[in-house]
Amino acid sequence: MRAHPGGGTKEEKPGRRGRWLKRLSRLDYPRRGRSGVRRWLPSRRQVLLLLATGLAALTGFLTWFYVTTQVPDDLNAFATQQNNVYYWADGTEMARIGEVNRQEVPLGQVPESVQWAVLAAENETFYSDPGVSFTGIGRAIYRMGSGGDTQGGSTITQQYVKNIYLNQRQDVSRKLSEIVIAVKLDQRMSKQDILAGYLNTSWFGRGSYGIERAAAAYYGKDVSQLNPSEGAFLAALLKGAGQFDPTISPENRQRAVERWSWILNRMVKVGKLPAAERAKYTEFPEPKPVPKSAGMSGQVGYLVDMARAYVESHTDITAAQFDLGGHQIYTTFEKPKVAALNAAVQDATKNIDPDQRTADQFVRVGAASVAPDGRIVALYGGPDYLKQGFNSANTSNVPIGSAFTPLVYAAGLGQGVQRERDGSRSPVLPTTTYNGNDGVNVMTPEGPYWGRDGKIVKTANDPKRDWGSISLRTAVEQSVNGPMTQLGMDVGLDRVQKTATDLGLLPDSMGEMVPSYAVGNSTPSAVRAADAYAAFDGGGRHTDPYSVLKITRNGAPIALRLPAAAQALTPKVAGDVDTALKGAVRTGSAKAAAAAGPGMAGKPGTTMDRTAGWFVGYNGQLSTAVTLFRTDLKDLKLLSLEGVGGASPETPDSALPTQVWTSYMKAVGGGR
Repeated sequence: MRAHPGGGTKEEKPGRRGRWLKRLSRLDYPRRGRSGVRRWLPSRRQVLLLLATGLAALTGFLTWFYVTTQVPDDLNAFATQQNNVYYWADGTEMARIGEVNRQEVPLGQVPESVQWAVLAAENETFYSDPGVSFTGIGRAIYRMGSGGDTQGGSTITQQYVKNIYLNQRQDVSRKLSEIVIAVKLDQRMSKQDILAGYLNTSWFGRGSYGIERAAAAYYGKDVSQLNPSEGAFLAALLKGAGQFDPTISPENRQRAVERWSWILNRMVKVGKLPAAERAKYTEFPEPKPVPKSAGMSGQVGYLVDMARAYVESHTDITAAQFDLGGHQIYTTFEKPKVAALNAAVQDATKNIDPDQRTADQFVRVGAASVAPDGRIVALYGGPDYLKQGFNSANTSNVPIGSAFTPLVYAAGLGQGVQRERDGSRSPVLPTTTYNGNDGVNVMTPEGPYWGRDGKIVKTANDPKRDWGSISLRTAVEQSVNGPMTQLGMDVGLDRVQKTATDLGLLPDSMGEMVPSYAVGNSTPSAVRAADAYAAFDGGGRHTDPYSVLKITRNGAPIALRLPAAAQALTPKVAGDVDTALKGAVRTGSAKAAAAAGPGMAGKPGTTMDRTAGWFVGYNGQLSTAVTLFRTDLKDLKLLSLEGVGGASPETPDSALPTQVWTSYMKAVGGGR
């Protein structure tokens, strides 16, 4: 209170804080007559009031959102579908690939059984729901609230809205827009028109939008010719074509078969496929192989496949978005080097004649050339992508053999060895000597290593030559396997594996942790082998291999995750390995490669069972790996290389890869 000029008093106006406290007092909050925590616990009346207020606010917001959200006039990007264009490293065009196929068909041309295959799989209540599923919305809201994504629970009407009006982003705002537009669209369009639109705009993989082009892509026929079994498979693709195309991988096929069978059973359950007819469909309707574009001939197809795989794993672009086209992919591949590598392989394999010699059947050559910063500049995947889609430069089942031993040498130099039970480790130098004789017992700190056959494992040189006491550097230079086998055991195979993965070999390519691990039972691709050796020439710095420099869509850049360099080895260790590999070319097991020019470093690789031949090396500018193997692509079982090209049994399996490597490196420039 304060004095008033007229002699009375006047009540002072309360401030904002006072007004707020006054309102709370009317609500009896904090509650009078209570003490402690109970004073702050709301009453049932207060809780109901709060809930009613929240519900009113939510209702008001949803009403406002419904009124203000309109069905868009513009469709999304279908009218601007284009090819994806791939470019060589110099910016010239390499290939135009991935034309999107979409062809609208009236719903009447889609067999009713195929329509119901889709409905049974995606939205069996389609003809009775209001365009949305309230139970599905509940699930979506629960996922939002629990921190999950907003996918799932969408009706066909909602999916159609997403296809033609919205993007594929998953967030609350887009989900709400999808629901509102779906309800309004359901009031504006007939169910038949919505279903027809959905079937004509959905992505089925293989660049196909719409069920008509999907029928052609997978079965080579019009949609009107599909039976219920084929329709059930196409319906399965709607869950994610990249995960259900059975021609991509065995895992995909298993998923596709399970989903196909489930959809047929669902059709029976909803009364749209007689059980007697369902019983006829016991064999999965295998789709035809993916047709290869004529623009993918020669080496281009291998390059495009590798670049596309890199884009899909190192950007946020989905496979469906990529198939819409309009992307410009600038690759790392250098056309002159690709041509030179192809020419080197063709020259080296000119005597291979599968019609004349059994030993020449199923011969495969793979090669890759990688720059010090990880750029894959050249690739040889096979004689022609249209004839052999399997990329021999990116294999996962060919053992690297003795070309792995420089990695063991690097691990020993960097981490030392343990020969005693007490766990102490001793340093290793290039001059450290080992027993180089053939047939020496392989030892552990506890004693001899016993194999599963109950016998002590012994070293095995190739050929079975005794070298006596030999330094580790000489063992690398002369490709003496015995000392490297024992070195691997002394270092610890787990530590050797860590060095190998630090140098870029993939964990799933690692071989069994037994003594033969040190002499190459792992199965890296030629790409990964070349990349690993690049670190020996680069002071121990390693960068994972990559095939794309940048990507844009209609000129606008798209974020691309490129690898960063890491110090995998110390410069001293890398320099010591480099010295040994250069010595191998000068006077050792790799001296045939000296013809490529000065400064060459490299190592041949063979396996004891003669199933693989390698040469991996570098020239100060490029690191290149070449692999030779024989395999029937039906079962991928490796066959003996003895006698390939009419060679004598004594010819090492690394001879042809060495010839390819030497010819190629000579063509692209000498060393430093």
